[in-house]
Amino acid sequence: MDQQPPGDRAAAAGSGAPTPACYRHPDRETGISCTRCGRPICPECMVSASVGFQCPDCVRQGSGTGHHPAASRPRTLAGGSVAADPRLVTKILLGINLAVFLLVSVRPALVGDLTLVGRWDPAPMLVPATGVAEGQWYRLVTSMFLHQEVVHIGFNMLGLWWLGGQLEAALGRSRYLALYLLSGLAGSALTYLIAAPNQGSLGASGAVYGLFGATAVLMRRMNYDMRPVLVLLAINMVFTFTWGGIAWEAHVGGLIAGVVIAIGMVHAPRGRRTAVQAGVCALVLLATVGIVVARTMSLT
Repeated sequence: MDQQPPGDRAAAAGSGAPTPACYRHPDRETGISCTRCGRPICPECMVSASVGFQCPDCVRQGSGTGHHPAASRPRTLAGGSVAADPRLVTKILLGINLAVFLLVSVRPALVGDLTLVGRWDPAPMLVPATGVAEGQWYRLVTSMFLHQEVVHIGFNMLGLWWLGGQLEAALGRSRYLALYLLSGLAGSALTYLIAAPNQGSLGASGAVYGLFGATAVLMRRMNYDMRPVLVLLAINMVFTFTWGGIAWEAHVGGLIAGVVIAIGMVHAPRGRRTAVQAGVCALVLLATVGIVVARTMSLT
């Protein structure tokens, strides 16, 4: 606690003048005053200013140039809070994917309930049709966490761990989570739009490709050597269009969404950063919903 110099305390005691108390906490004596209004303030109420300290009221009213200690907390490149564990969200996403994989291995019938399918009518007039077009919009999300084969989930989780940790540390938890979910949802939407209505699709590939696109944007923003990630992305795109059984639509949709969102995240002007970032995410979500609605209308 800041205190008066011994000479000042002695003078005050000799003159009989009481030590002033904080105007917000009358039971706390203090020798510090607000540089703007002059009212005494205790250490809890001190807000650092360019010169001395100011009281919370002056800072709140904008009458001073001080800033609250929270404003000095370290921030990520995109303006997010720096977390003690920069991979927490990535670990949670990994855990969810692995948990769903284990659940499906025990109850294989869940695959039919969670897979992304536009519209499937197995037995007209006998069995009700299923799919997103039939109102089962949840399949656009559940399919993002669904895997059947060990190799499939292995590659996706490896990509999530390798790319996700770096992006989470650079963007912050909430922005990173928005990037992952919106990229995966965009991949599901493009698959729903282009693929045959009865073609099933599952996997976290759309979200992971969104992380690929965001990583490229981030590395460009930080002037890093982009060749490693571009080479890896090119190899994956070759596999996307040459291997059978791959829903390339999810990869492309996720990649495009990831690039757009990342540009909004890391290039937003500092003064309006949060508003711009939220706006970009909202536009991607709006476009995704528009695609889903248009496709549903064409199938029903």
